[in-house]
Amino acid sequence: MVLHDEGKADSAAIEKLDQVQGVFSRAGQYQIIFGIGIVNKIYKALEEVNADVPATSATFAKPAADSPKKKNPIFVITKILSNIFVPILPFIVASGLLRGLTGMIKSSNWAAPDSAWMIMLDFFSTSALLILPVIIGFSAAKEFGGSPVLGAFIGGLLVHSDVLKPGVHEMQSPAWLDAFGFQAASAGYQGTVIPVLMSVYLMSKVETGLKKVVHPSLALFVVPLATVLFTGIISLLAIGPFGALLGNWLTQGLEIVYTHGVGFIGGFLFGGFYPLIVITGLHHTFHAVEFGLIANPKVGVNFLLPVWSMANIAQGGAGLAIYFKTRNKKLKETAMPAALSAFFGITEPVIFGMNLRLRKPFIGGCIGGAAGGAYVVFAHVAANSYGLTGLPMLILAAPLGLSNLFHYLTGFVISVGFAFMATWIIGFDEDKGVHDV
Repeated sequence: MVLHDEGKADSAAIEKLDQVQGVFSRAGQYQIIFGIGIVNKIYKALEEVNADVPATSATFAKPAADSPKKKNPIFVITKILSNIFVPILPFIVASGLLRGLTGMIKSSNWAAPDSAWMIMLDFFSTSALLILPVIIGFSAAKEFGGSPVLGAFIGGLLVHSDVLKPGVHEMQSPAWLDAFGFQAASAGYQGTVIPVLMSVYLMSKVETGLKKVVHPSLALFVVPLATVLFTGIISLLAIGPFGALLGNWLTQGLEIVYTHGVGFIGGFLFGGFYPLIVITGLHHTFHAVEFGLIANPKVGVNFLLPVWSMANIAQGGAGLAIYFKTRNKKLKETAMPAALSAFFGITEPVIFGMNLRLRKPFIGGCIGGAAGGAYVVFAHVAANSYGLTGLPMLILAAPLGLSNLFHYLTGFVISVGFAFMATWIIGFDEDKGVHDV
Protein backbone atom coordinates (compact mmCIF):
# COMPACT_ATOMS: atom_id res chain seq x y z
CA MET A 1 0.00 0.00 0.00
CA VAL A 2 0.99 3.65 -0.48
CA LEU A 3 -0.10 5.61 2.59
CA HIS A 4 -0.75 9.34 2.94
CA ASP A 5 1.01 9.42 6.30
CA GLU A 6 3.04 6.34 7.16
CA GLY A 7 3.62 7.68 10.65
CA LYS A 8 0.00 6.92 11.55
CA ALA A 9 0.52 3.20 10.95
CA ASP A 10 1.23 1.30 14.18
CA SER A 11 3.66 -1.26 12.77
CA ALA A 12 4.31 -2.89 16.13
CA ALA A 13 0.61 -3.54 16.69
CA ILE A 14 0.09 -4.79 13.11
CA GLU A 15 2.98 -7.21 13.51
CA LYS A 16 1.27 -8.82 16.52
CA LEU A 17 -1.93 -9.60 14.59
CA ASP A 18 -2.71 -13.22 13.80
CA GLN A 19 -1.51 -14.35 10.34
CA VAL A 20 0.74 -11.29 9.94
CA GLN A 21 4.30 -12.42 9.21
CA GLY A 22 5.89 -9.01 9.09
CA VAL A 23 5.72 -5.35 8.11
CA PHE A 24 8.12 -3.67 5.74
CA SER A 25 8.45 -0.18 4.31
CA ARG A 26 10.61 0.74 1.34
CA ALA A 27 10.45 3.19 -1.59
CA GLY A 28 7.08 4.61 -0.54
CA GLN A 29 5.38 1.20 -0.25
CA TYR A 30 4.00 -0.01 3.08
CA GLN A 31 3.90 -3.79 2.92
CA ILE A 32 2.10 -6.15 5.31
CA ILE A 33 3.24 -9.73 4.79
CA PHE A 34 0.82 -12.66 4.96
CA GLY A 35 1.23 -16.32 4.06
CA ILE A 36 0.31 -17.92 0.76
CA GLY A 37 -3.46 -18.05 0.25
CA ILE A 38 -4.47 -15.74 3.08
CA VAL A 39 -2.99 -12.74 1.26
CA ASN A 40 -5.48 -13.21 -1.59
CA LYS A 41 -8.40 -13.07 0.85
CA ILE A 42 -7.06 -9.91 2.49
CA TYR A 43 -6.52 -8.26 -0.88
CA LYS A 44 -10.03 -9.13 -2.03
CA ALA A 45 -11.49 -7.65 1.16
CA LEU A 46 -9.53 -4.42 0.64
CA GLU A 47 -10.77 -4.22 -2.95
CA GLU A 48 -14.36 -4.54 -1.75
CA VAL A 49 -13.84 -1.76 0.80
CA ASN A 50 -12.30 0.44 -1.87
CA ALA A 51 -15.21 -0.23 -4.24
CA ASP A 52 -17.71 0.93 -1.60
CA VAL A 53 -15.99 4.31 -1.11
CA PRO A 54 -16.92 7.17 -3.49
CA ALA A 55 -14.18 8.08 -5.93
CA THR A 56 -14.13 11.63 -4.61
CA SER A 57 -13.36 10.49 -1.06
CA ALA A 58 -10.12 11.86 0.32
CA THR A 59 -9.56 8.49 1.96
CA PHE A 60 -8.57 6.94 -1.36
CA ALA A 61 -7.19 10.02 -3.07
CA LYS A 62 -3.84 9.69 -4.80
CA PRO A 63 -1.13 9.99 -2.13
CA ALA A 64 1.41 12.75 -2.43
CA ALA A 65 4.16 10.13 -2.40
CA ASP A 66 2.82 8.82 -5.68
CA SER A 67 2.91 12.17 -7.46
CA PRO A 68 5.00 12.50 -10.63
CA LYS A 69 8.65 13.30 -10.06
CA LYS A 70 11.91 12.74 -11.80
CA LYS A 71 12.98 9.10 -11.48
CA ASN A 72 15.81 6.94 -12.69
CA PRO A 73 14.80 5.82 -16.22
CA ILE A 74 16.13 2.29 -15.62
CA PHE A 75 13.98 2.02 -12.50
CA VAL A 76 10.95 3.33 -14.40
CA ILE A 77 11.38 0.77 -17.20
CA THR A 78 11.87 -2.16 -14.84
CA LYS A 79 8.90 -1.05 -12.77
CA ILE A 80 6.71 -0.95 -15.88
CA LEU A 81 7.83 -4.46 -16.85
CA SER A 82 7.11 -5.67 -13.34
CA ASN A 83 3.59 -4.20 -13.50
CA ILE A 84 3.03 -6.03 -16.78
CA PHE A 85 4.21 -9.46 -15.66
CA VAL A 86 2.87 -9.62 -12.10
CA PRO A 87 -0.81 -9.84 -13.22
CA ILE A 88 -0.03 -12.76 -15.53
CA LEU A 89 1.89 -14.80 -12.92
CA PRO A 90 -0.85 -17.53 -12.82
CA PHE A 91 -0.33 -18.01 -16.56
CA ILE A 92 3.44 -18.15 -16.09
CA VAL A 93 3.24 -20.68 -13.26
CA ALA A 94 0.69 -22.93 -14.96
CA SER A 95 2.43 -22.92 -18.34
CA GLY A 96 5.85 -23.40 -16.74
CA LEU A 97 4.66 -26.45 -14.79
CA LEU A 98 2.97 -27.91 -17.85
CA ARG A 99 6.08 -27.51 -19.96
CA GLY A 100 8.27 -29.02 -17.26
CA LEU A 101 5.89 -31.91 -16.57
CA THR A 102 5.58 -32.74 -20.26
CA GLY A 103 9.35 -32.70 -20.68
CA MET A 104 9.91 -34.90 -17.64
CA ILE A 105 7.37 -37.51 -18.83
CA LYS A 106 8.97 -37.57 -22.30
CA SER A 107 12.54 -37.89 -21.03
CA SER A 108 11.58 -40.63 -18.56
CA ASN A 109 9.48 -42.57 -21.12
CA TRP A 110 6.61 -42.76 -18.66
CA ALA A 111 4.08 -42.67 -21.49
CA ALA A 112 4.08 -43.49 -25.18
CA PRO A 113 4.77 -40.39 -27.30
CA ASP A 114 1.69 -41.08 -29.44
CA SER A 115 -0.66 -41.72 -26.50
CA ALA A 116 -3.69 -39.49 -26.06
CA TRP A 117 -2.39 -38.15 -22.74
CA MET A 118 1.01 -37.16 -24.18
CA ILE A 119 -0.57 -35.53 -27.22
CA MET A 120 -2.86 -33.55 -24.92
CA LEU A 121 -0.05 -32.51 -22.55
CA ASP A 122 2.15 -31.50 -25.46
CA PHE A 123 -0.71 -29.46 -26.87
CA PHE A 124 -1.21 -27.69 -23.53
CA SER A 125 2.48 -26.88 -23.00
CA THR A 126 3.02 -25.72 -26.59
CA SER A 127 -0.06 -23.50 -26.58
CA ALA A 128 1.37 -21.42 -23.73
CA LEU A 129 4.28 -20.11 -25.81
CA LEU A 130 2.12 -19.72 -28.90
CA ILE A 131 -0.32 -17.36 -27.19
CA LEU A 132 2.22 -15.64 -24.91
CA PRO A 133 2.26 -12.39 -26.96
CA VAL A 134 -1.56 -12.24 -26.71
CA ILE A 135 -1.43 -12.48 -22.91
CA ILE A 136 1.41 -9.96 -22.66
CA GLY A 137 -0.34 -7.65 -25.11
CA PHE A 138 -3.44 -7.56 -22.94
CA SER A 139 -1.49 -6.82 -19.76
CA ALA A 140 0.87 -4.33 -21.42
CA ALA A 141 -1.98 -2.29 -22.89
CA LYS A 142 -3.42 -1.81 -19.39
CA GLU A 143 -0.05 -0.54 -18.17
CA PHE A 144 0.53 1.73 -21.17
CA GLY A 145 -2.94 3.26 -21.00
CA GLY A 146 -4.43 1.54 -24.05
CA SER A 147 -7.38 -0.82 -24.48
CA PRO A 148 -6.41 -4.30 -23.23
CA VAL A 149 -8.47 -6.03 -25.92
CA LEU A 150 -6.64 -4.11 -28.64
CA GLY A 151 -3.36 -5.07 -26.99
CA ALA A 152 -4.43 -8.70 -27.23
CA PHE A 153 -5.42 -8.06 -30.87
CA ILE A 154 -1.89 -6.85 -31.70
CA GLY A 155 -0.39 -9.81 -29.84
CA GLY A 156 -2.63 -12.16 -31.81
CA LEU A 157 -1.53 -10.53 -35.06
CA LEU A 158 2.11 -11.28 -34.26
CA VAL A 159 1.35 -14.97 -33.68
CA HIS A 160 -1.06 -15.46 -36.59
CA SER A 161 -0.73 -18.87 -38.19
CA ASP A 162 0.32 -17.36 -41.52
CA VAL A 163 3.43 -15.85 -39.96
CA LEU A 164 4.45 -18.88 -37.90
CA LYS A 165 8.12 -19.76 -37.90
CA PRO A 166 8.95 -22.48 -40.44
CA GLY A 167 8.50 -25.90 -38.95
CA VAL A 168 6.28 -24.92 -36.02
CA HIS A 169 3.43 -27.46 -36.00
CA GLU A 170 4.63 -28.46 -39.49
CA MET A 171 3.37 -25.20 -40.98
CA GLN A 172 5.53 -23.29 -43.41
CA SER A 173 5.56 -19.51 -43.63
CA PRO A 174 6.38 -17.18 -46.49
CA ALA A 175 10.00 -16.04 -46.46
CA TRP A 176 9.14 -12.34 -46.79
CA LEU A 177 6.34 -9.87 -46.36
CA ASP A 178 6.27 -7.35 -49.19
CA ALA A 179 4.09 -4.26 -48.70
CA PHE A 180 4.32 -0.62 -49.80
CA GLY A 181 7.77 -1.25 -51.22
CA PHE A 182 9.12 -2.55 -47.92
CA GLN A 183 10.21 -6.12 -47.27
CA ALA A 184 10.45 -7.77 -43.86
CA ALA A 185 11.17 -11.34 -42.90
CA SER A 186 8.06 -13.28 -41.94
CA ALA A 187 9.51 -14.80 -38.80
CA GLY A 188 6.65 -15.24 -36.35
CA TYR A 189 6.92 -14.08 -32.75
CA GLN A 190 5.66 -17.01 -30.70
CA GLY A 191 7.22 -16.95 -27.23
CA THR A 192 8.85 -13.55 -27.73
CA VAL A 193 8.41 -10.50 -25.52
CA ILE A 194 10.21 -7.45 -26.90
CA PRO A 195 8.30 -7.22 -30.22
CA VAL A 196 4.87 -7.29 -28.58
CA LEU A 197 5.89 -4.82 -25.84
CA MET A 198 7.15 -2.32 -28.42
CA SER A 199 4.12 -2.82 -30.66
CA VAL A 200 1.57 -2.45 -27.85
CA TYR A 201 3.33 0.66 -26.56
CA LEU A 202 2.95 2.23 -30.02
CA MET A 203 -0.65 1.03 -30.21
CA SER A 204 -1.50 2.64 -26.85
CA LYS A 205 -0.02 5.98 -27.89
CA VAL A 206 -1.79 5.91 -31.25
CA GLU A 207 -5.12 5.04 -29.63
CA THR A 208 -4.75 7.76 -26.99
CA GLY A 209 -3.85 10.33 -29.63
CA LEU A 210 -6.79 9.41 -31.88
CA LYS A 211 -9.25 9.69 -29.01
CA LYS A 212 -8.21 13.32 -28.58
CA VAL A 213 -8.91 14.31 -32.19
CA VAL A 214 -11.73 12.02 -33.35
CA HIS A 215 -15.26 13.19 -32.63
CA PRO A 216 -16.93 11.11 -29.87
CA SER A 217 -19.75 10.08 -32.19
CA LEU A 218 -17.23 8.39 -34.51
CA ALA A 219 -14.72 7.20 -31.91
CA LEU A 220 -16.11 3.67 -31.56
CA PHE A 221 -15.71 3.03 -35.28
CA VAL A 222 -12.66 5.08 -36.25
CA VAL A 223 -10.29 4.71 -33.29
CA PRO A 224 -10.06 0.88 -33.02
CA LEU A 225 -9.87 0.39 -36.79
CA ALA A 226 -7.25 3.07 -37.41
CA THR A 227 -5.24 1.99 -34.36
CA VAL A 228 -5.08 -1.66 -35.36
CA LEU A 229 -4.36 -0.97 -39.03
CA PHE A 230 -1.58 1.52 -38.40
CA THR A 231 0.03 -0.38 -35.54
CA GLY A 232 -0.33 -3.75 -37.25
CA ILE A 233 1.43 -2.61 -40.44
CA ILE A 234 4.27 -0.94 -38.54
CA SER A 235 4.63 -3.97 -36.26
CA LEU A 236 4.89 -6.54 -39.04
CA LEU A 237 7.21 -4.48 -41.24
CA ALA A 238 9.46 -2.78 -38.70
CA ILE A 239 8.87 -3.22 -34.97
CA GLY A 240 8.54 -7.02 -35.03
CA PRO A 241 11.77 -7.75 -36.93
CA PHE A 242 13.70 -5.11 -34.98
CA GLY A 243 12.38 -6.32 -31.62
CA ALA A 244 13.14 -9.93 -32.49
CA LEU A 245 16.69 -8.90 -33.45
CA LEU A 246 17.17 -7.17 -30.09
CA GLY A 247 15.86 -10.23 -28.30
CA ASN A 248 18.22 -12.53 -30.18
CA TRP A 249 21.19 -10.31 -29.40
CA LEU A 250 20.29 -10.35 -25.72
CA THR A 251 19.78 -14.10 -25.40
CA GLN A 252 22.82 -15.02 -27.51
CA GLY A 253 24.97 -12.55 -25.58
CA LEU A 254 23.91 -14.15 -22.31
CA GLU A 255 24.64 -17.59 -23.74
CA ILE A 256 28.16 -16.55 -24.75
CA VAL A 257 28.88 -15.27 -21.25
CA TYR A 258 27.32 -18.40 -19.75
CA THR A 259 29.21 -20.95 -21.87
CA HIS A 260 32.70 -19.43 -21.94
CA GLY A 261 33.88 -20.08 -18.43
CA VAL A 262 33.26 -16.70 -16.77
CA GLY A 263 29.59 -17.32 -16.11
CA PHE A 264 30.17 -18.70 -12.60
CA ILE A 265 31.28 -15.22 -11.52
CA GLY A 266 27.95 -13.88 -12.74
CA GLY A 267 26.24 -16.76 -10.94
CA PHE A 268 28.02 -15.77 -7.73
CA LEU A 269 27.02 -12.11 -8.09
CA PHE A 270 23.44 -12.70 -9.26
CA GLY A 271 22.85 -15.41 -6.68
CA GLY A 272 24.08 -13.09 -3.95
CA PHE A 273 22.35 -9.89 -5.03
CA TYR A 274 19.11 -11.32 -6.42
CA PRO A 275 17.28 -10.94 -3.06
CA LEU A 276 17.99 -7.20 -3.23
CA ILE A 277 16.10 -7.15 -6.53
CA VAL A 278 13.25 -9.11 -4.94
CA ILE A 279 12.92 -6.36 -2.32
CA THR A 280 12.05 -3.86 -5.04
CA GLY A 281 9.59 -6.25 -6.70
CA LEU A 282 11.44 -5.88 -10.00
CA HIS A 283 12.52 -9.52 -10.21
CA HIS A 284 9.41 -10.23 -12.30
CA THR A 285 11.03 -8.33 -15.17
CA PHE A 286 13.41 -11.27 -15.66
CA HIS A 287 10.53 -13.31 -17.06
CA ALA A 288 10.97 -11.36 -20.28
CA VAL A 289 14.54 -12.61 -20.63
CA GLU A 290 13.60 -16.17 -19.66
CA PHE A 291 10.88 -16.30 -22.31
CA GLY A 292 13.44 -15.19 -24.86
CA LEU A 293 15.87 -17.95 -23.89
CA ILE A 294 13.22 -20.65 -24.26
CA ALA A 295 11.87 -19.25 -27.56
CA ASN A 296 15.33 -18.84 -29.15
CA PRO A 297 16.00 -22.04 -31.16
CA LYS A 298 19.77 -21.53 -30.71
CA VAL A 299 19.40 -21.61 -26.91
CA GLY A 300 16.16 -23.43 -26.03
CA VAL A 301 16.86 -23.73 -22.29
CA ASN A 302 16.67 -21.42 -19.30
CA PHE A 303 20.06 -21.17 -17.59
CA LEU A 304 19.08 -18.15 -15.47
CA LEU A 305 16.29 -19.78 -13.46
CA PRO A 306 18.63 -22.11 -11.50
CA VAL A 307 20.52 -19.05 -10.25
CA TRP A 308 17.32 -17.33 -9.09
CA SER A 309 16.35 -20.63 -7.46
CA MET A 310 19.57 -20.81 -5.45
CA ALA A 311 19.01 -17.26 -4.19
CA ASN A 312 15.44 -18.06 -3.13
CA ILE A 313 16.13 -21.30 -1.30
CA ALA A 314 19.14 -19.74 0.44
CA GLN A 315 16.82 -17.26 2.12
CA GLY A 316 14.85 -20.30 3.28
CA GLY A 317 18.07 -21.76 4.67
CA ALA A 318 18.58 -18.58 6.68
CA GLY A 319 14.99 -18.92 7.92
CA LEU A 320 15.75 -22.46 9.12
CA ALA A 321 18.71 -21.16 11.11
CA ILE A 322 16.38 -18.65 12.77
CA TYR A 323 13.94 -21.44 13.65
CA PHE A 324 16.57 -23.60 15.36
CA LYS A 325 18.43 -20.76 17.08
CA THR A 326 15.74 -18.36 18.28
CA ARG A 327 14.03 -18.49 21.65
CA ASN A 328 11.38 -16.00 20.56
CA LYS A 329 8.05 -17.87 20.35
CA LYS A 330 6.61 -15.58 17.64
CA LEU A 331 9.69 -16.00 15.46
CA LYS A 332 9.76 -19.77 15.90
CA GLU A 333 6.08 -20.06 14.92
CA THR A 334 6.60 -18.17 11.66
CA ALA A 335 10.17 -19.19 10.78
CA MET A 336 9.47 -22.77 9.69
CA PRO A 337 6.46 -22.10 7.41
CA ALA A 338 8.22 -19.07 5.93
CA ALA A 339 11.35 -21.12 5.23
CA LEU A 340 9.33 -23.93 3.65
CA SER A 341 7.56 -21.33 1.51
CA ALA A 342 10.96 -20.20 0.20
CA PHE A 343 11.83 -23.78 -0.70
CA PHE A 344 8.74 -23.76 -2.92
CA GLY A 345 9.77 -20.49 -4.59
CA ILE A 346 7.80 -17.94 -2.55
CA THR A 347 10.35 -15.83 -0.68
CA GLU A 348 8.41 -12.75 0.43
CA PRO A 349 7.34 -14.20 3.83
CA VAL A 350 10.86 -15.18 4.85
CA ILE A 351 12.57 -12.11 3.37
CA PHE A 352 10.20 -9.39 4.56
CA GLY A 353 8.79 -11.17 7.58
CA MET A 354 12.06 -12.26 9.18
CA ASN A 355 15.38 -11.99 7.39
CA LEU A 356 15.21 -8.28 6.59
CA ARG A 357 13.71 -7.54 9.96
CA LEU A 358 16.67 -9.19 11.68
CA ARG A 359 19.10 -7.99 8.97
CA LYS A 360 21.94 -10.46 9.55
CA PRO A 361 19.94 -13.52 8.37
CA PHE A 362 19.28 -11.67 5.12
CA ILE A 363 23.04 -11.33 4.66
CA GLY A 364 23.43 -15.02 5.50
CA GLY A 365 20.88 -15.86 2.82
CA CYS A 366 22.76 -13.75 0.28
CA ILE A 367 25.96 -15.66 1.10
CA GLY A 368 24.22 -18.97 0.50
CA GLY A 369 22.68 -17.70 -2.73
CA ALA A 370 26.08 -16.59 -4.02
CA ALA A 371 27.63 -19.98 -3.29
CA GLY A 372 24.79 -21.93 -4.86
CA GLY A 373 24.54 -19.56 -7.84
CA ALA A 374 28.23 -19.96 -8.61
CA TYR A 375 27.95 -23.75 -8.46
CA VAL A 376 24.93 -24.19 -10.74
CA VAL A 377 26.46 -21.94 -13.38
CA PHE A 378 29.82 -23.74 -13.11
CA ALA A 379 27.99 -27.08 -13.52
CA HIS A 380 25.90 -25.68 -16.42
CA VAL A 381 22.57 -26.44 -14.76
CA ALA A 382 19.55 -25.39 -16.83
CA ALA A 383 15.75 -25.65 -16.88
CA ASN A 384 13.47 -26.48 -19.78
CA SER A 385 10.92 -23.83 -18.78
CA TYR A 386 10.43 -20.71 -16.65
CA GLY A 387 8.70 -19.29 -13.61
CA LEU A 388 9.31 -21.93 -10.92
CA THR A 389 12.16 -22.10 -8.40
CA GLY A 390 13.01 -24.22 -5.37
CA LEU A 391 11.58 -27.74 -5.17
CA PRO A 392 9.08 -27.25 -8.04
CA MET A 393 12.05 -26.58 -10.34
CA LEU A 394 12.96 -30.24 -10.05
CA ILE A 395 10.26 -30.80 -12.67
CA LEU A 396 12.04 -28.35 -14.97
CA ALA A 397 15.54 -29.72 -14.38
CA ALA A 398 14.75 -33.43 -14.74
CA PRO A 399 13.92 -33.38 -18.50
CA LEU A 400 17.49 -32.24 -19.29
CA GLY A 401 19.06 -35.37 -17.86
CA LEU A 402 20.04 -37.02 -14.57
CA SER A 403 23.32 -35.14 -14.45
CA ASN A 404 21.50 -31.82 -14.70
CA LEU A 405 19.12 -32.90 -11.93
CA PHE A 406 21.98 -34.11 -9.71
CA HIS A 407 23.87 -30.83 -10.02
CA TYR A 408 20.71 -28.86 -9.30
CA LEU A 409 20.14 -30.83 -6.09
CA THR A 410 23.80 -30.34 -5.17
CA GLY A 411 23.40 -26.61 -5.64
CA PHE A 412 20.25 -26.77 -3.51
CA VAL A 413 22.21 -28.33 -0.63
CA ILE A 414 25.08 -25.86 -1.03
CA SER A 415 22.76 -22.85 -0.95
CA VAL A 416 20.78 -24.00 2.08
CA GLY A 417 23.89 -25.22 3.90
CA PHE A 418 25.96 -22.06 3.38
CA ALA A 419 22.99 -19.82 4.28
CA PHE A 420 22.25 -21.84 7.42
CA MET A 421 25.87 -21.83 8.60
CA ALA A 422 26.44 -18.15 7.81
CA THR A 423 23.28 -17.13 9.66
CA TRP A 424 24.13 -19.36 12.61
CA ILE A 425 27.66 -17.96 12.87
CA ILE A 426 26.92 -14.24 12.48
CA GLY A 427 23.79 -14.51 14.65
CA PHE A 428 20.95 -12.00 14.95
CA ASP A 429 19.12 -9.80 17.46
CA GLU A 430 15.82 -11.64 17.84
CA ASP A 431 14.22 -8.82 19.82
CA LYS A 432 14.56 -6.32 16.99
CA GLY A 433 11.17 -4.94 15.87
CA VAL A 434 10.11 -5.38 12.27
CA HIS A 435 9.03 -1.76 12.09
CA ASP A 436 12.65 -0.70 12.64
CA VAL A 437 13.76 -2.08 9.26
